[in-house]
Amino acid sequence: MKKFFVLLLTLAMVFAMTACGESAEPTPAPVEGGEPAATKVAVFWYNFGDAFLSTVRDALDADLTKAGVEFQNFDGATDQSTQLEQIQTAVTNGFNILVVNVVSSGSADIAEQIIDAANGLPVIFFNRAIEGDGEDGKVLNAHSNIAFIGTDAPEAGHMQGKMIGDFLVANYDEVDLNGDGVISYAMFMGDANNVEAIYRTRYGVEDANAVLTANGYPELEYFNANSSEKYQLDPNGAWSSAAGNEFMTTNLAEYSEANGNMIELVIANNDDMALGAMAALQSAGYNNNDGGKTIPVFGVDATQPARDAIAAGGMTGTVLQSATAMADAICSTVVAVAGDAAPADAVAGLASGDGLSLAAGFTNKLYVAYQPVA
Repeated sequence: MKKFFVLLLTLAMVFAMTACGESAEPTPAPVEGGEPAATKVAVFWYNFGDAFLSTVRDALDADLTKAGVEFQNFDGATDQSTQLEQIQTAVTNGFNILVVNVVSSGSADIAEQIIDAANGLPVIFFNRAIEGDGEDGKVLNAHSNIAFIGTDAPEAGHMQGKMIGDFLVANYDEVDLNGDGVISYAMFMGDANNVEAIYRTRYGVEDANAVLTANGYPELEYFNANSSEKYQLDPNGAWSSAAGNEFMTTNLAEYSEANGNMIELVIANNDDMALGAMAALQSAGYNNNDGGKTIPVFGVDATQPARDAIAAGGMTGTVLQSATAMADAICSTVVAVAGDAAPADAVAGLASGDGLSLAAGFTNKLYVAYQPVA
């Protein structure tokens, strides 16, 4: 019986991946008796304005449409109360699979409220962590009808930090504009409570310093010696280009080559903030690929605008968070769950795929791997 169940689950996952991938003739997910599932999927986004998640949304819309799944998107507009009300309304209106990009990232209490509101329906959380730093398993290991699809939060910070360190070792004298032997950096943080932001802020610097010191160079020095946090935080938690631009424009009014204290490196939690900082630098005469000076700018997400900026010389590097891979994994999970698979079984069936793995100690937490891009 166990072998038969495993075979059925494997076949279901093959169907799910095909339906959300390359098949030309998608069909609704089957249920017992061979009839199409009466599946209505509600997809809740923390903010339609997020650049990276907009690419995930486009890819997921295409995947779900191709798989023959009825769905509707909801914009939480960075307001958790709004999102919770949307979830309650969706449940009342007959949606039976909930896909949630939670507004209040890293809050186990909010995740529990969402699960309660789901009233027994399967919930597939994605992208934004539902447990805080040090709370691993508090929610995910307590419920059988939920799953999480996202990334290993520290991984992007580690990759970004190593990329920065390697670049500086190869270009140290050129980056050290004032020749004092120390690289002065700015750090832009997207959200104080988001575990991805926390780890990117930490490891983007720590891992760069590890590479530098291993090669005989001093650690990075934060540009503002009076700052205890050593980062500038988007006050709206929106990871926005506007925040990156405003921070850099304000910084450049005081920190400049003329004053001998120019910021020599920009590290941002995501590409939007990096692009905002780059635009401010370009307005000040840097990063224009016109023979003038370039301040290295690093982000995360590998959005198309960031890739274009790297190709044009305005940005230096980023870390790929694959919107397509995340959307495919979400769609495949939805299709499998519509076919009566448990969320944990659905994501476990994907874990052998390229760039996909289960988090250690979990049966219902799927990671989509990051990749460096320079």
